[in-house]
Amino acid sequence: MMPSITCIAMMAMLVCTTSITASDLRIRSPYAVKDSHRVPRQWTRLGPAPAQHLVQLQIGLKQSNFNELERHLYEVSDPSHRRYGQHLSAAEVNELVKPSEEALKNVHDWLLDNGIETESLEYSSAKDWIQVTLPIESVERLLDTHYSVFKHADGTRLIRTPQWSLPLDLHEHIEVIQPTNSFFRARPKRSTLKDSSVDFHFSQSDLNALKSSNDPPLDKACNSTAVTPLCLRKLYGTLDYTVQSSNSNQIALTNYLGEANNRSDVAIFLQQFRPEAAGAAYNFTVQVIADGDDQQTPNNATQLTAGKDTEGNLDAETILAMTWPTPLTAYNTGGSPPYTPDALTVNNTNEPYLTWLQYILAQKDIPQVISTSYSDDEQTVPYSYAVSVCKGFAQLGARGISVLFASGDNGVGAAGDCFTNDGKNTTSFLPVFPASCPYVTAVGATRNINPEIVAFDASNKFSSGGGFSNYFPRPSYQDPIVPPYLTTLPSQLHTLYNASGRGYPDISAQGYHFLTIWNGTITPLDGTSAATPTAASVISLVNDALLAAGKPVLGFLNPWLYKVGYKAFRDVVNGSAVGCGMAGFPAGVGWDAASGFGTPYFPDLHAVALNSSSFRLSPNLYTLSITILVLCIMVGL
Repeated sequence: MMPSITCIAMMAMLVCTTSITASDLRIRSPYAVKDSHRVPRQWTRLGPAPAQHLVQLQIGLKQSNFNELERHLYEVSDPSHRRYGQHLSAAEVNELVKPSEEALKNVHDWLLDNGIETESLEYSSAKDWIQVTLPIESVERLLDTHYSVFKHADGTRLIRTPQWSLPLDLHEHIEVIQPTNSFFRARPKRSTLKDSSVDFHFSQSDLNALKSSNDPPLDKACNSTAVTPLCLRKLYGTLDYTVQSSNSNQIALTNYLGEANNRSDVAIFLQQFRPEAAGAAYNFTVQVIADGDDQQTPNNATQLTAGKDTEGNLDAETILAMTWPTPLTAYNTGGSPPYTPDALTVNNTNEPYLTWLQYILAQKDIPQVISTSYSDDEQTVPYSYAVSVCKGFAQLGARGISVLFASGDNGVGAAGDCFTNDGKNTTSFLPVFPASCPYVTAVGATRNINPEIVAFDASNKFSSGGGFSNYFPRPSYQDPIVPPYLTTLPSQLHTLYNASGRGYPDISAQGYHFLTIWNGTITPLDGTSAATPTAASVISLVNDALLAAGKPVLGFLNPWLYKVGYKAFRDVVNGSAVGCGMAGFPAGVGWDAASGFGTPYFPDLHAVALNSSSFRLSPNLYTLSITILVLCIMVGL
């Protein structure tokens, strides 16, 4: 009997040992670099990050079925598809992007092994993102890395690390973690506050002539020196349209990094240029996210010098003047500075799109059009970060939301900065993100009236942005359109851009010498930051007409735009995306990388959109047609 008892005892010990070994293996799983990104030009390391500085760590898990989500996105956005306009619900989107149970368990185990309890975690609505607040020293152990304080040439400071690691068995489950190696800054692309003495001369008589009136001719509505709501409404054909669906249609704008919409300034602007809408200045909704700013008191001296709220005022004033009485929502995300010396303060991690996306995707009802005037050079962010954020925009598109982004204000790149960030410093054009994401609609800027040309302003080095992504391949909806344009480009440009990348902008709108009210005074601004809310407003009015006709909204615009919608845009054939010390990409007939398809004309857009919606079979009618077809086959008809 003894041998048997001994054998059993040894087996028990083996089982216990095996169990402990498995646990130890999980805890001690070897680390390997998951992601690395070279520190971009203009950033300098100052020293190690404070060990007790708190950061909000965002862990992005692999989405279980993104390819299926993308299929749905393109089907419901393609006017020739039977499912056109049948957008997904929030629950349907979450089901497609939620991580696997295995991924969640493994990540939870890893965090627990590092002393991070499940109770301290926060989740996105689909649980594809986990957020936890930790001191730098804990994050460094968790990711086997070292954080440093970096300073930009403009004085901005960030806490970042060029590379980070994970246990090997987690590489397949975690796609991205931030803040780590992303040096992206969601900054307005130069909506530059101009010195009026440079080239801007505007008298009170000019102002009086440009106040809203019934239906002036275009040459009376638009002054060559300045752009007002009356000019925009006349130029783009919305002046005679009456909003019909304000109870169901909505539009939104986004503010980042301390920007807000000063209601007093907005009220002055509307009273001057759209008097019947003046009350809207105090009625639009503001949703503050992650300590975003909604300051309504006068700016202090430092804020005045920085031009605080010039961007926010521009967006709100443009949208309200164009779309009133359509309800407007402003999302103000992360107003705190990216880094302050207070080590115990949880600061904005300066990854605003992740924060905003998690918030907005958790909402059941979202405005059908969202305008964002912020971007940065694509190469300032690691590929994994760009892809994860871009996937978030795809989720919005699948739910029927039109997401518009500014294409940037440096043409093909700011002179002196046109070099790759791979250590080789190769001369290259610099695409911008998120405009380069294929799931958003990128908006360029124009100037002049008849005809419009690609916008530029030599006095402040503004030039409408355009180019081709180095991260995202050309989407299928661009395949019939972009290659012919590439054949027209001079050979000396061929080594400066990615010919197989997603091309942008998609469309354009006025973006030169916009009149705004800032700090109580008339202020002229340039930028695609002006063009984006203008284009978004026109799209919102198209949605208004569709809803009034009982049709679905446009949703993700690009498949529709590149198939039929382009017919309603006025081609811009003159000018170029000047940058990098050269002419850049030229405008031409049809789509081009300087102006996209050109500028919108509402009467034509209205007609094309209504006709597109008529292509769609209702689900019941489609089912009935299939049933009849099957019956006909069965009886041999």
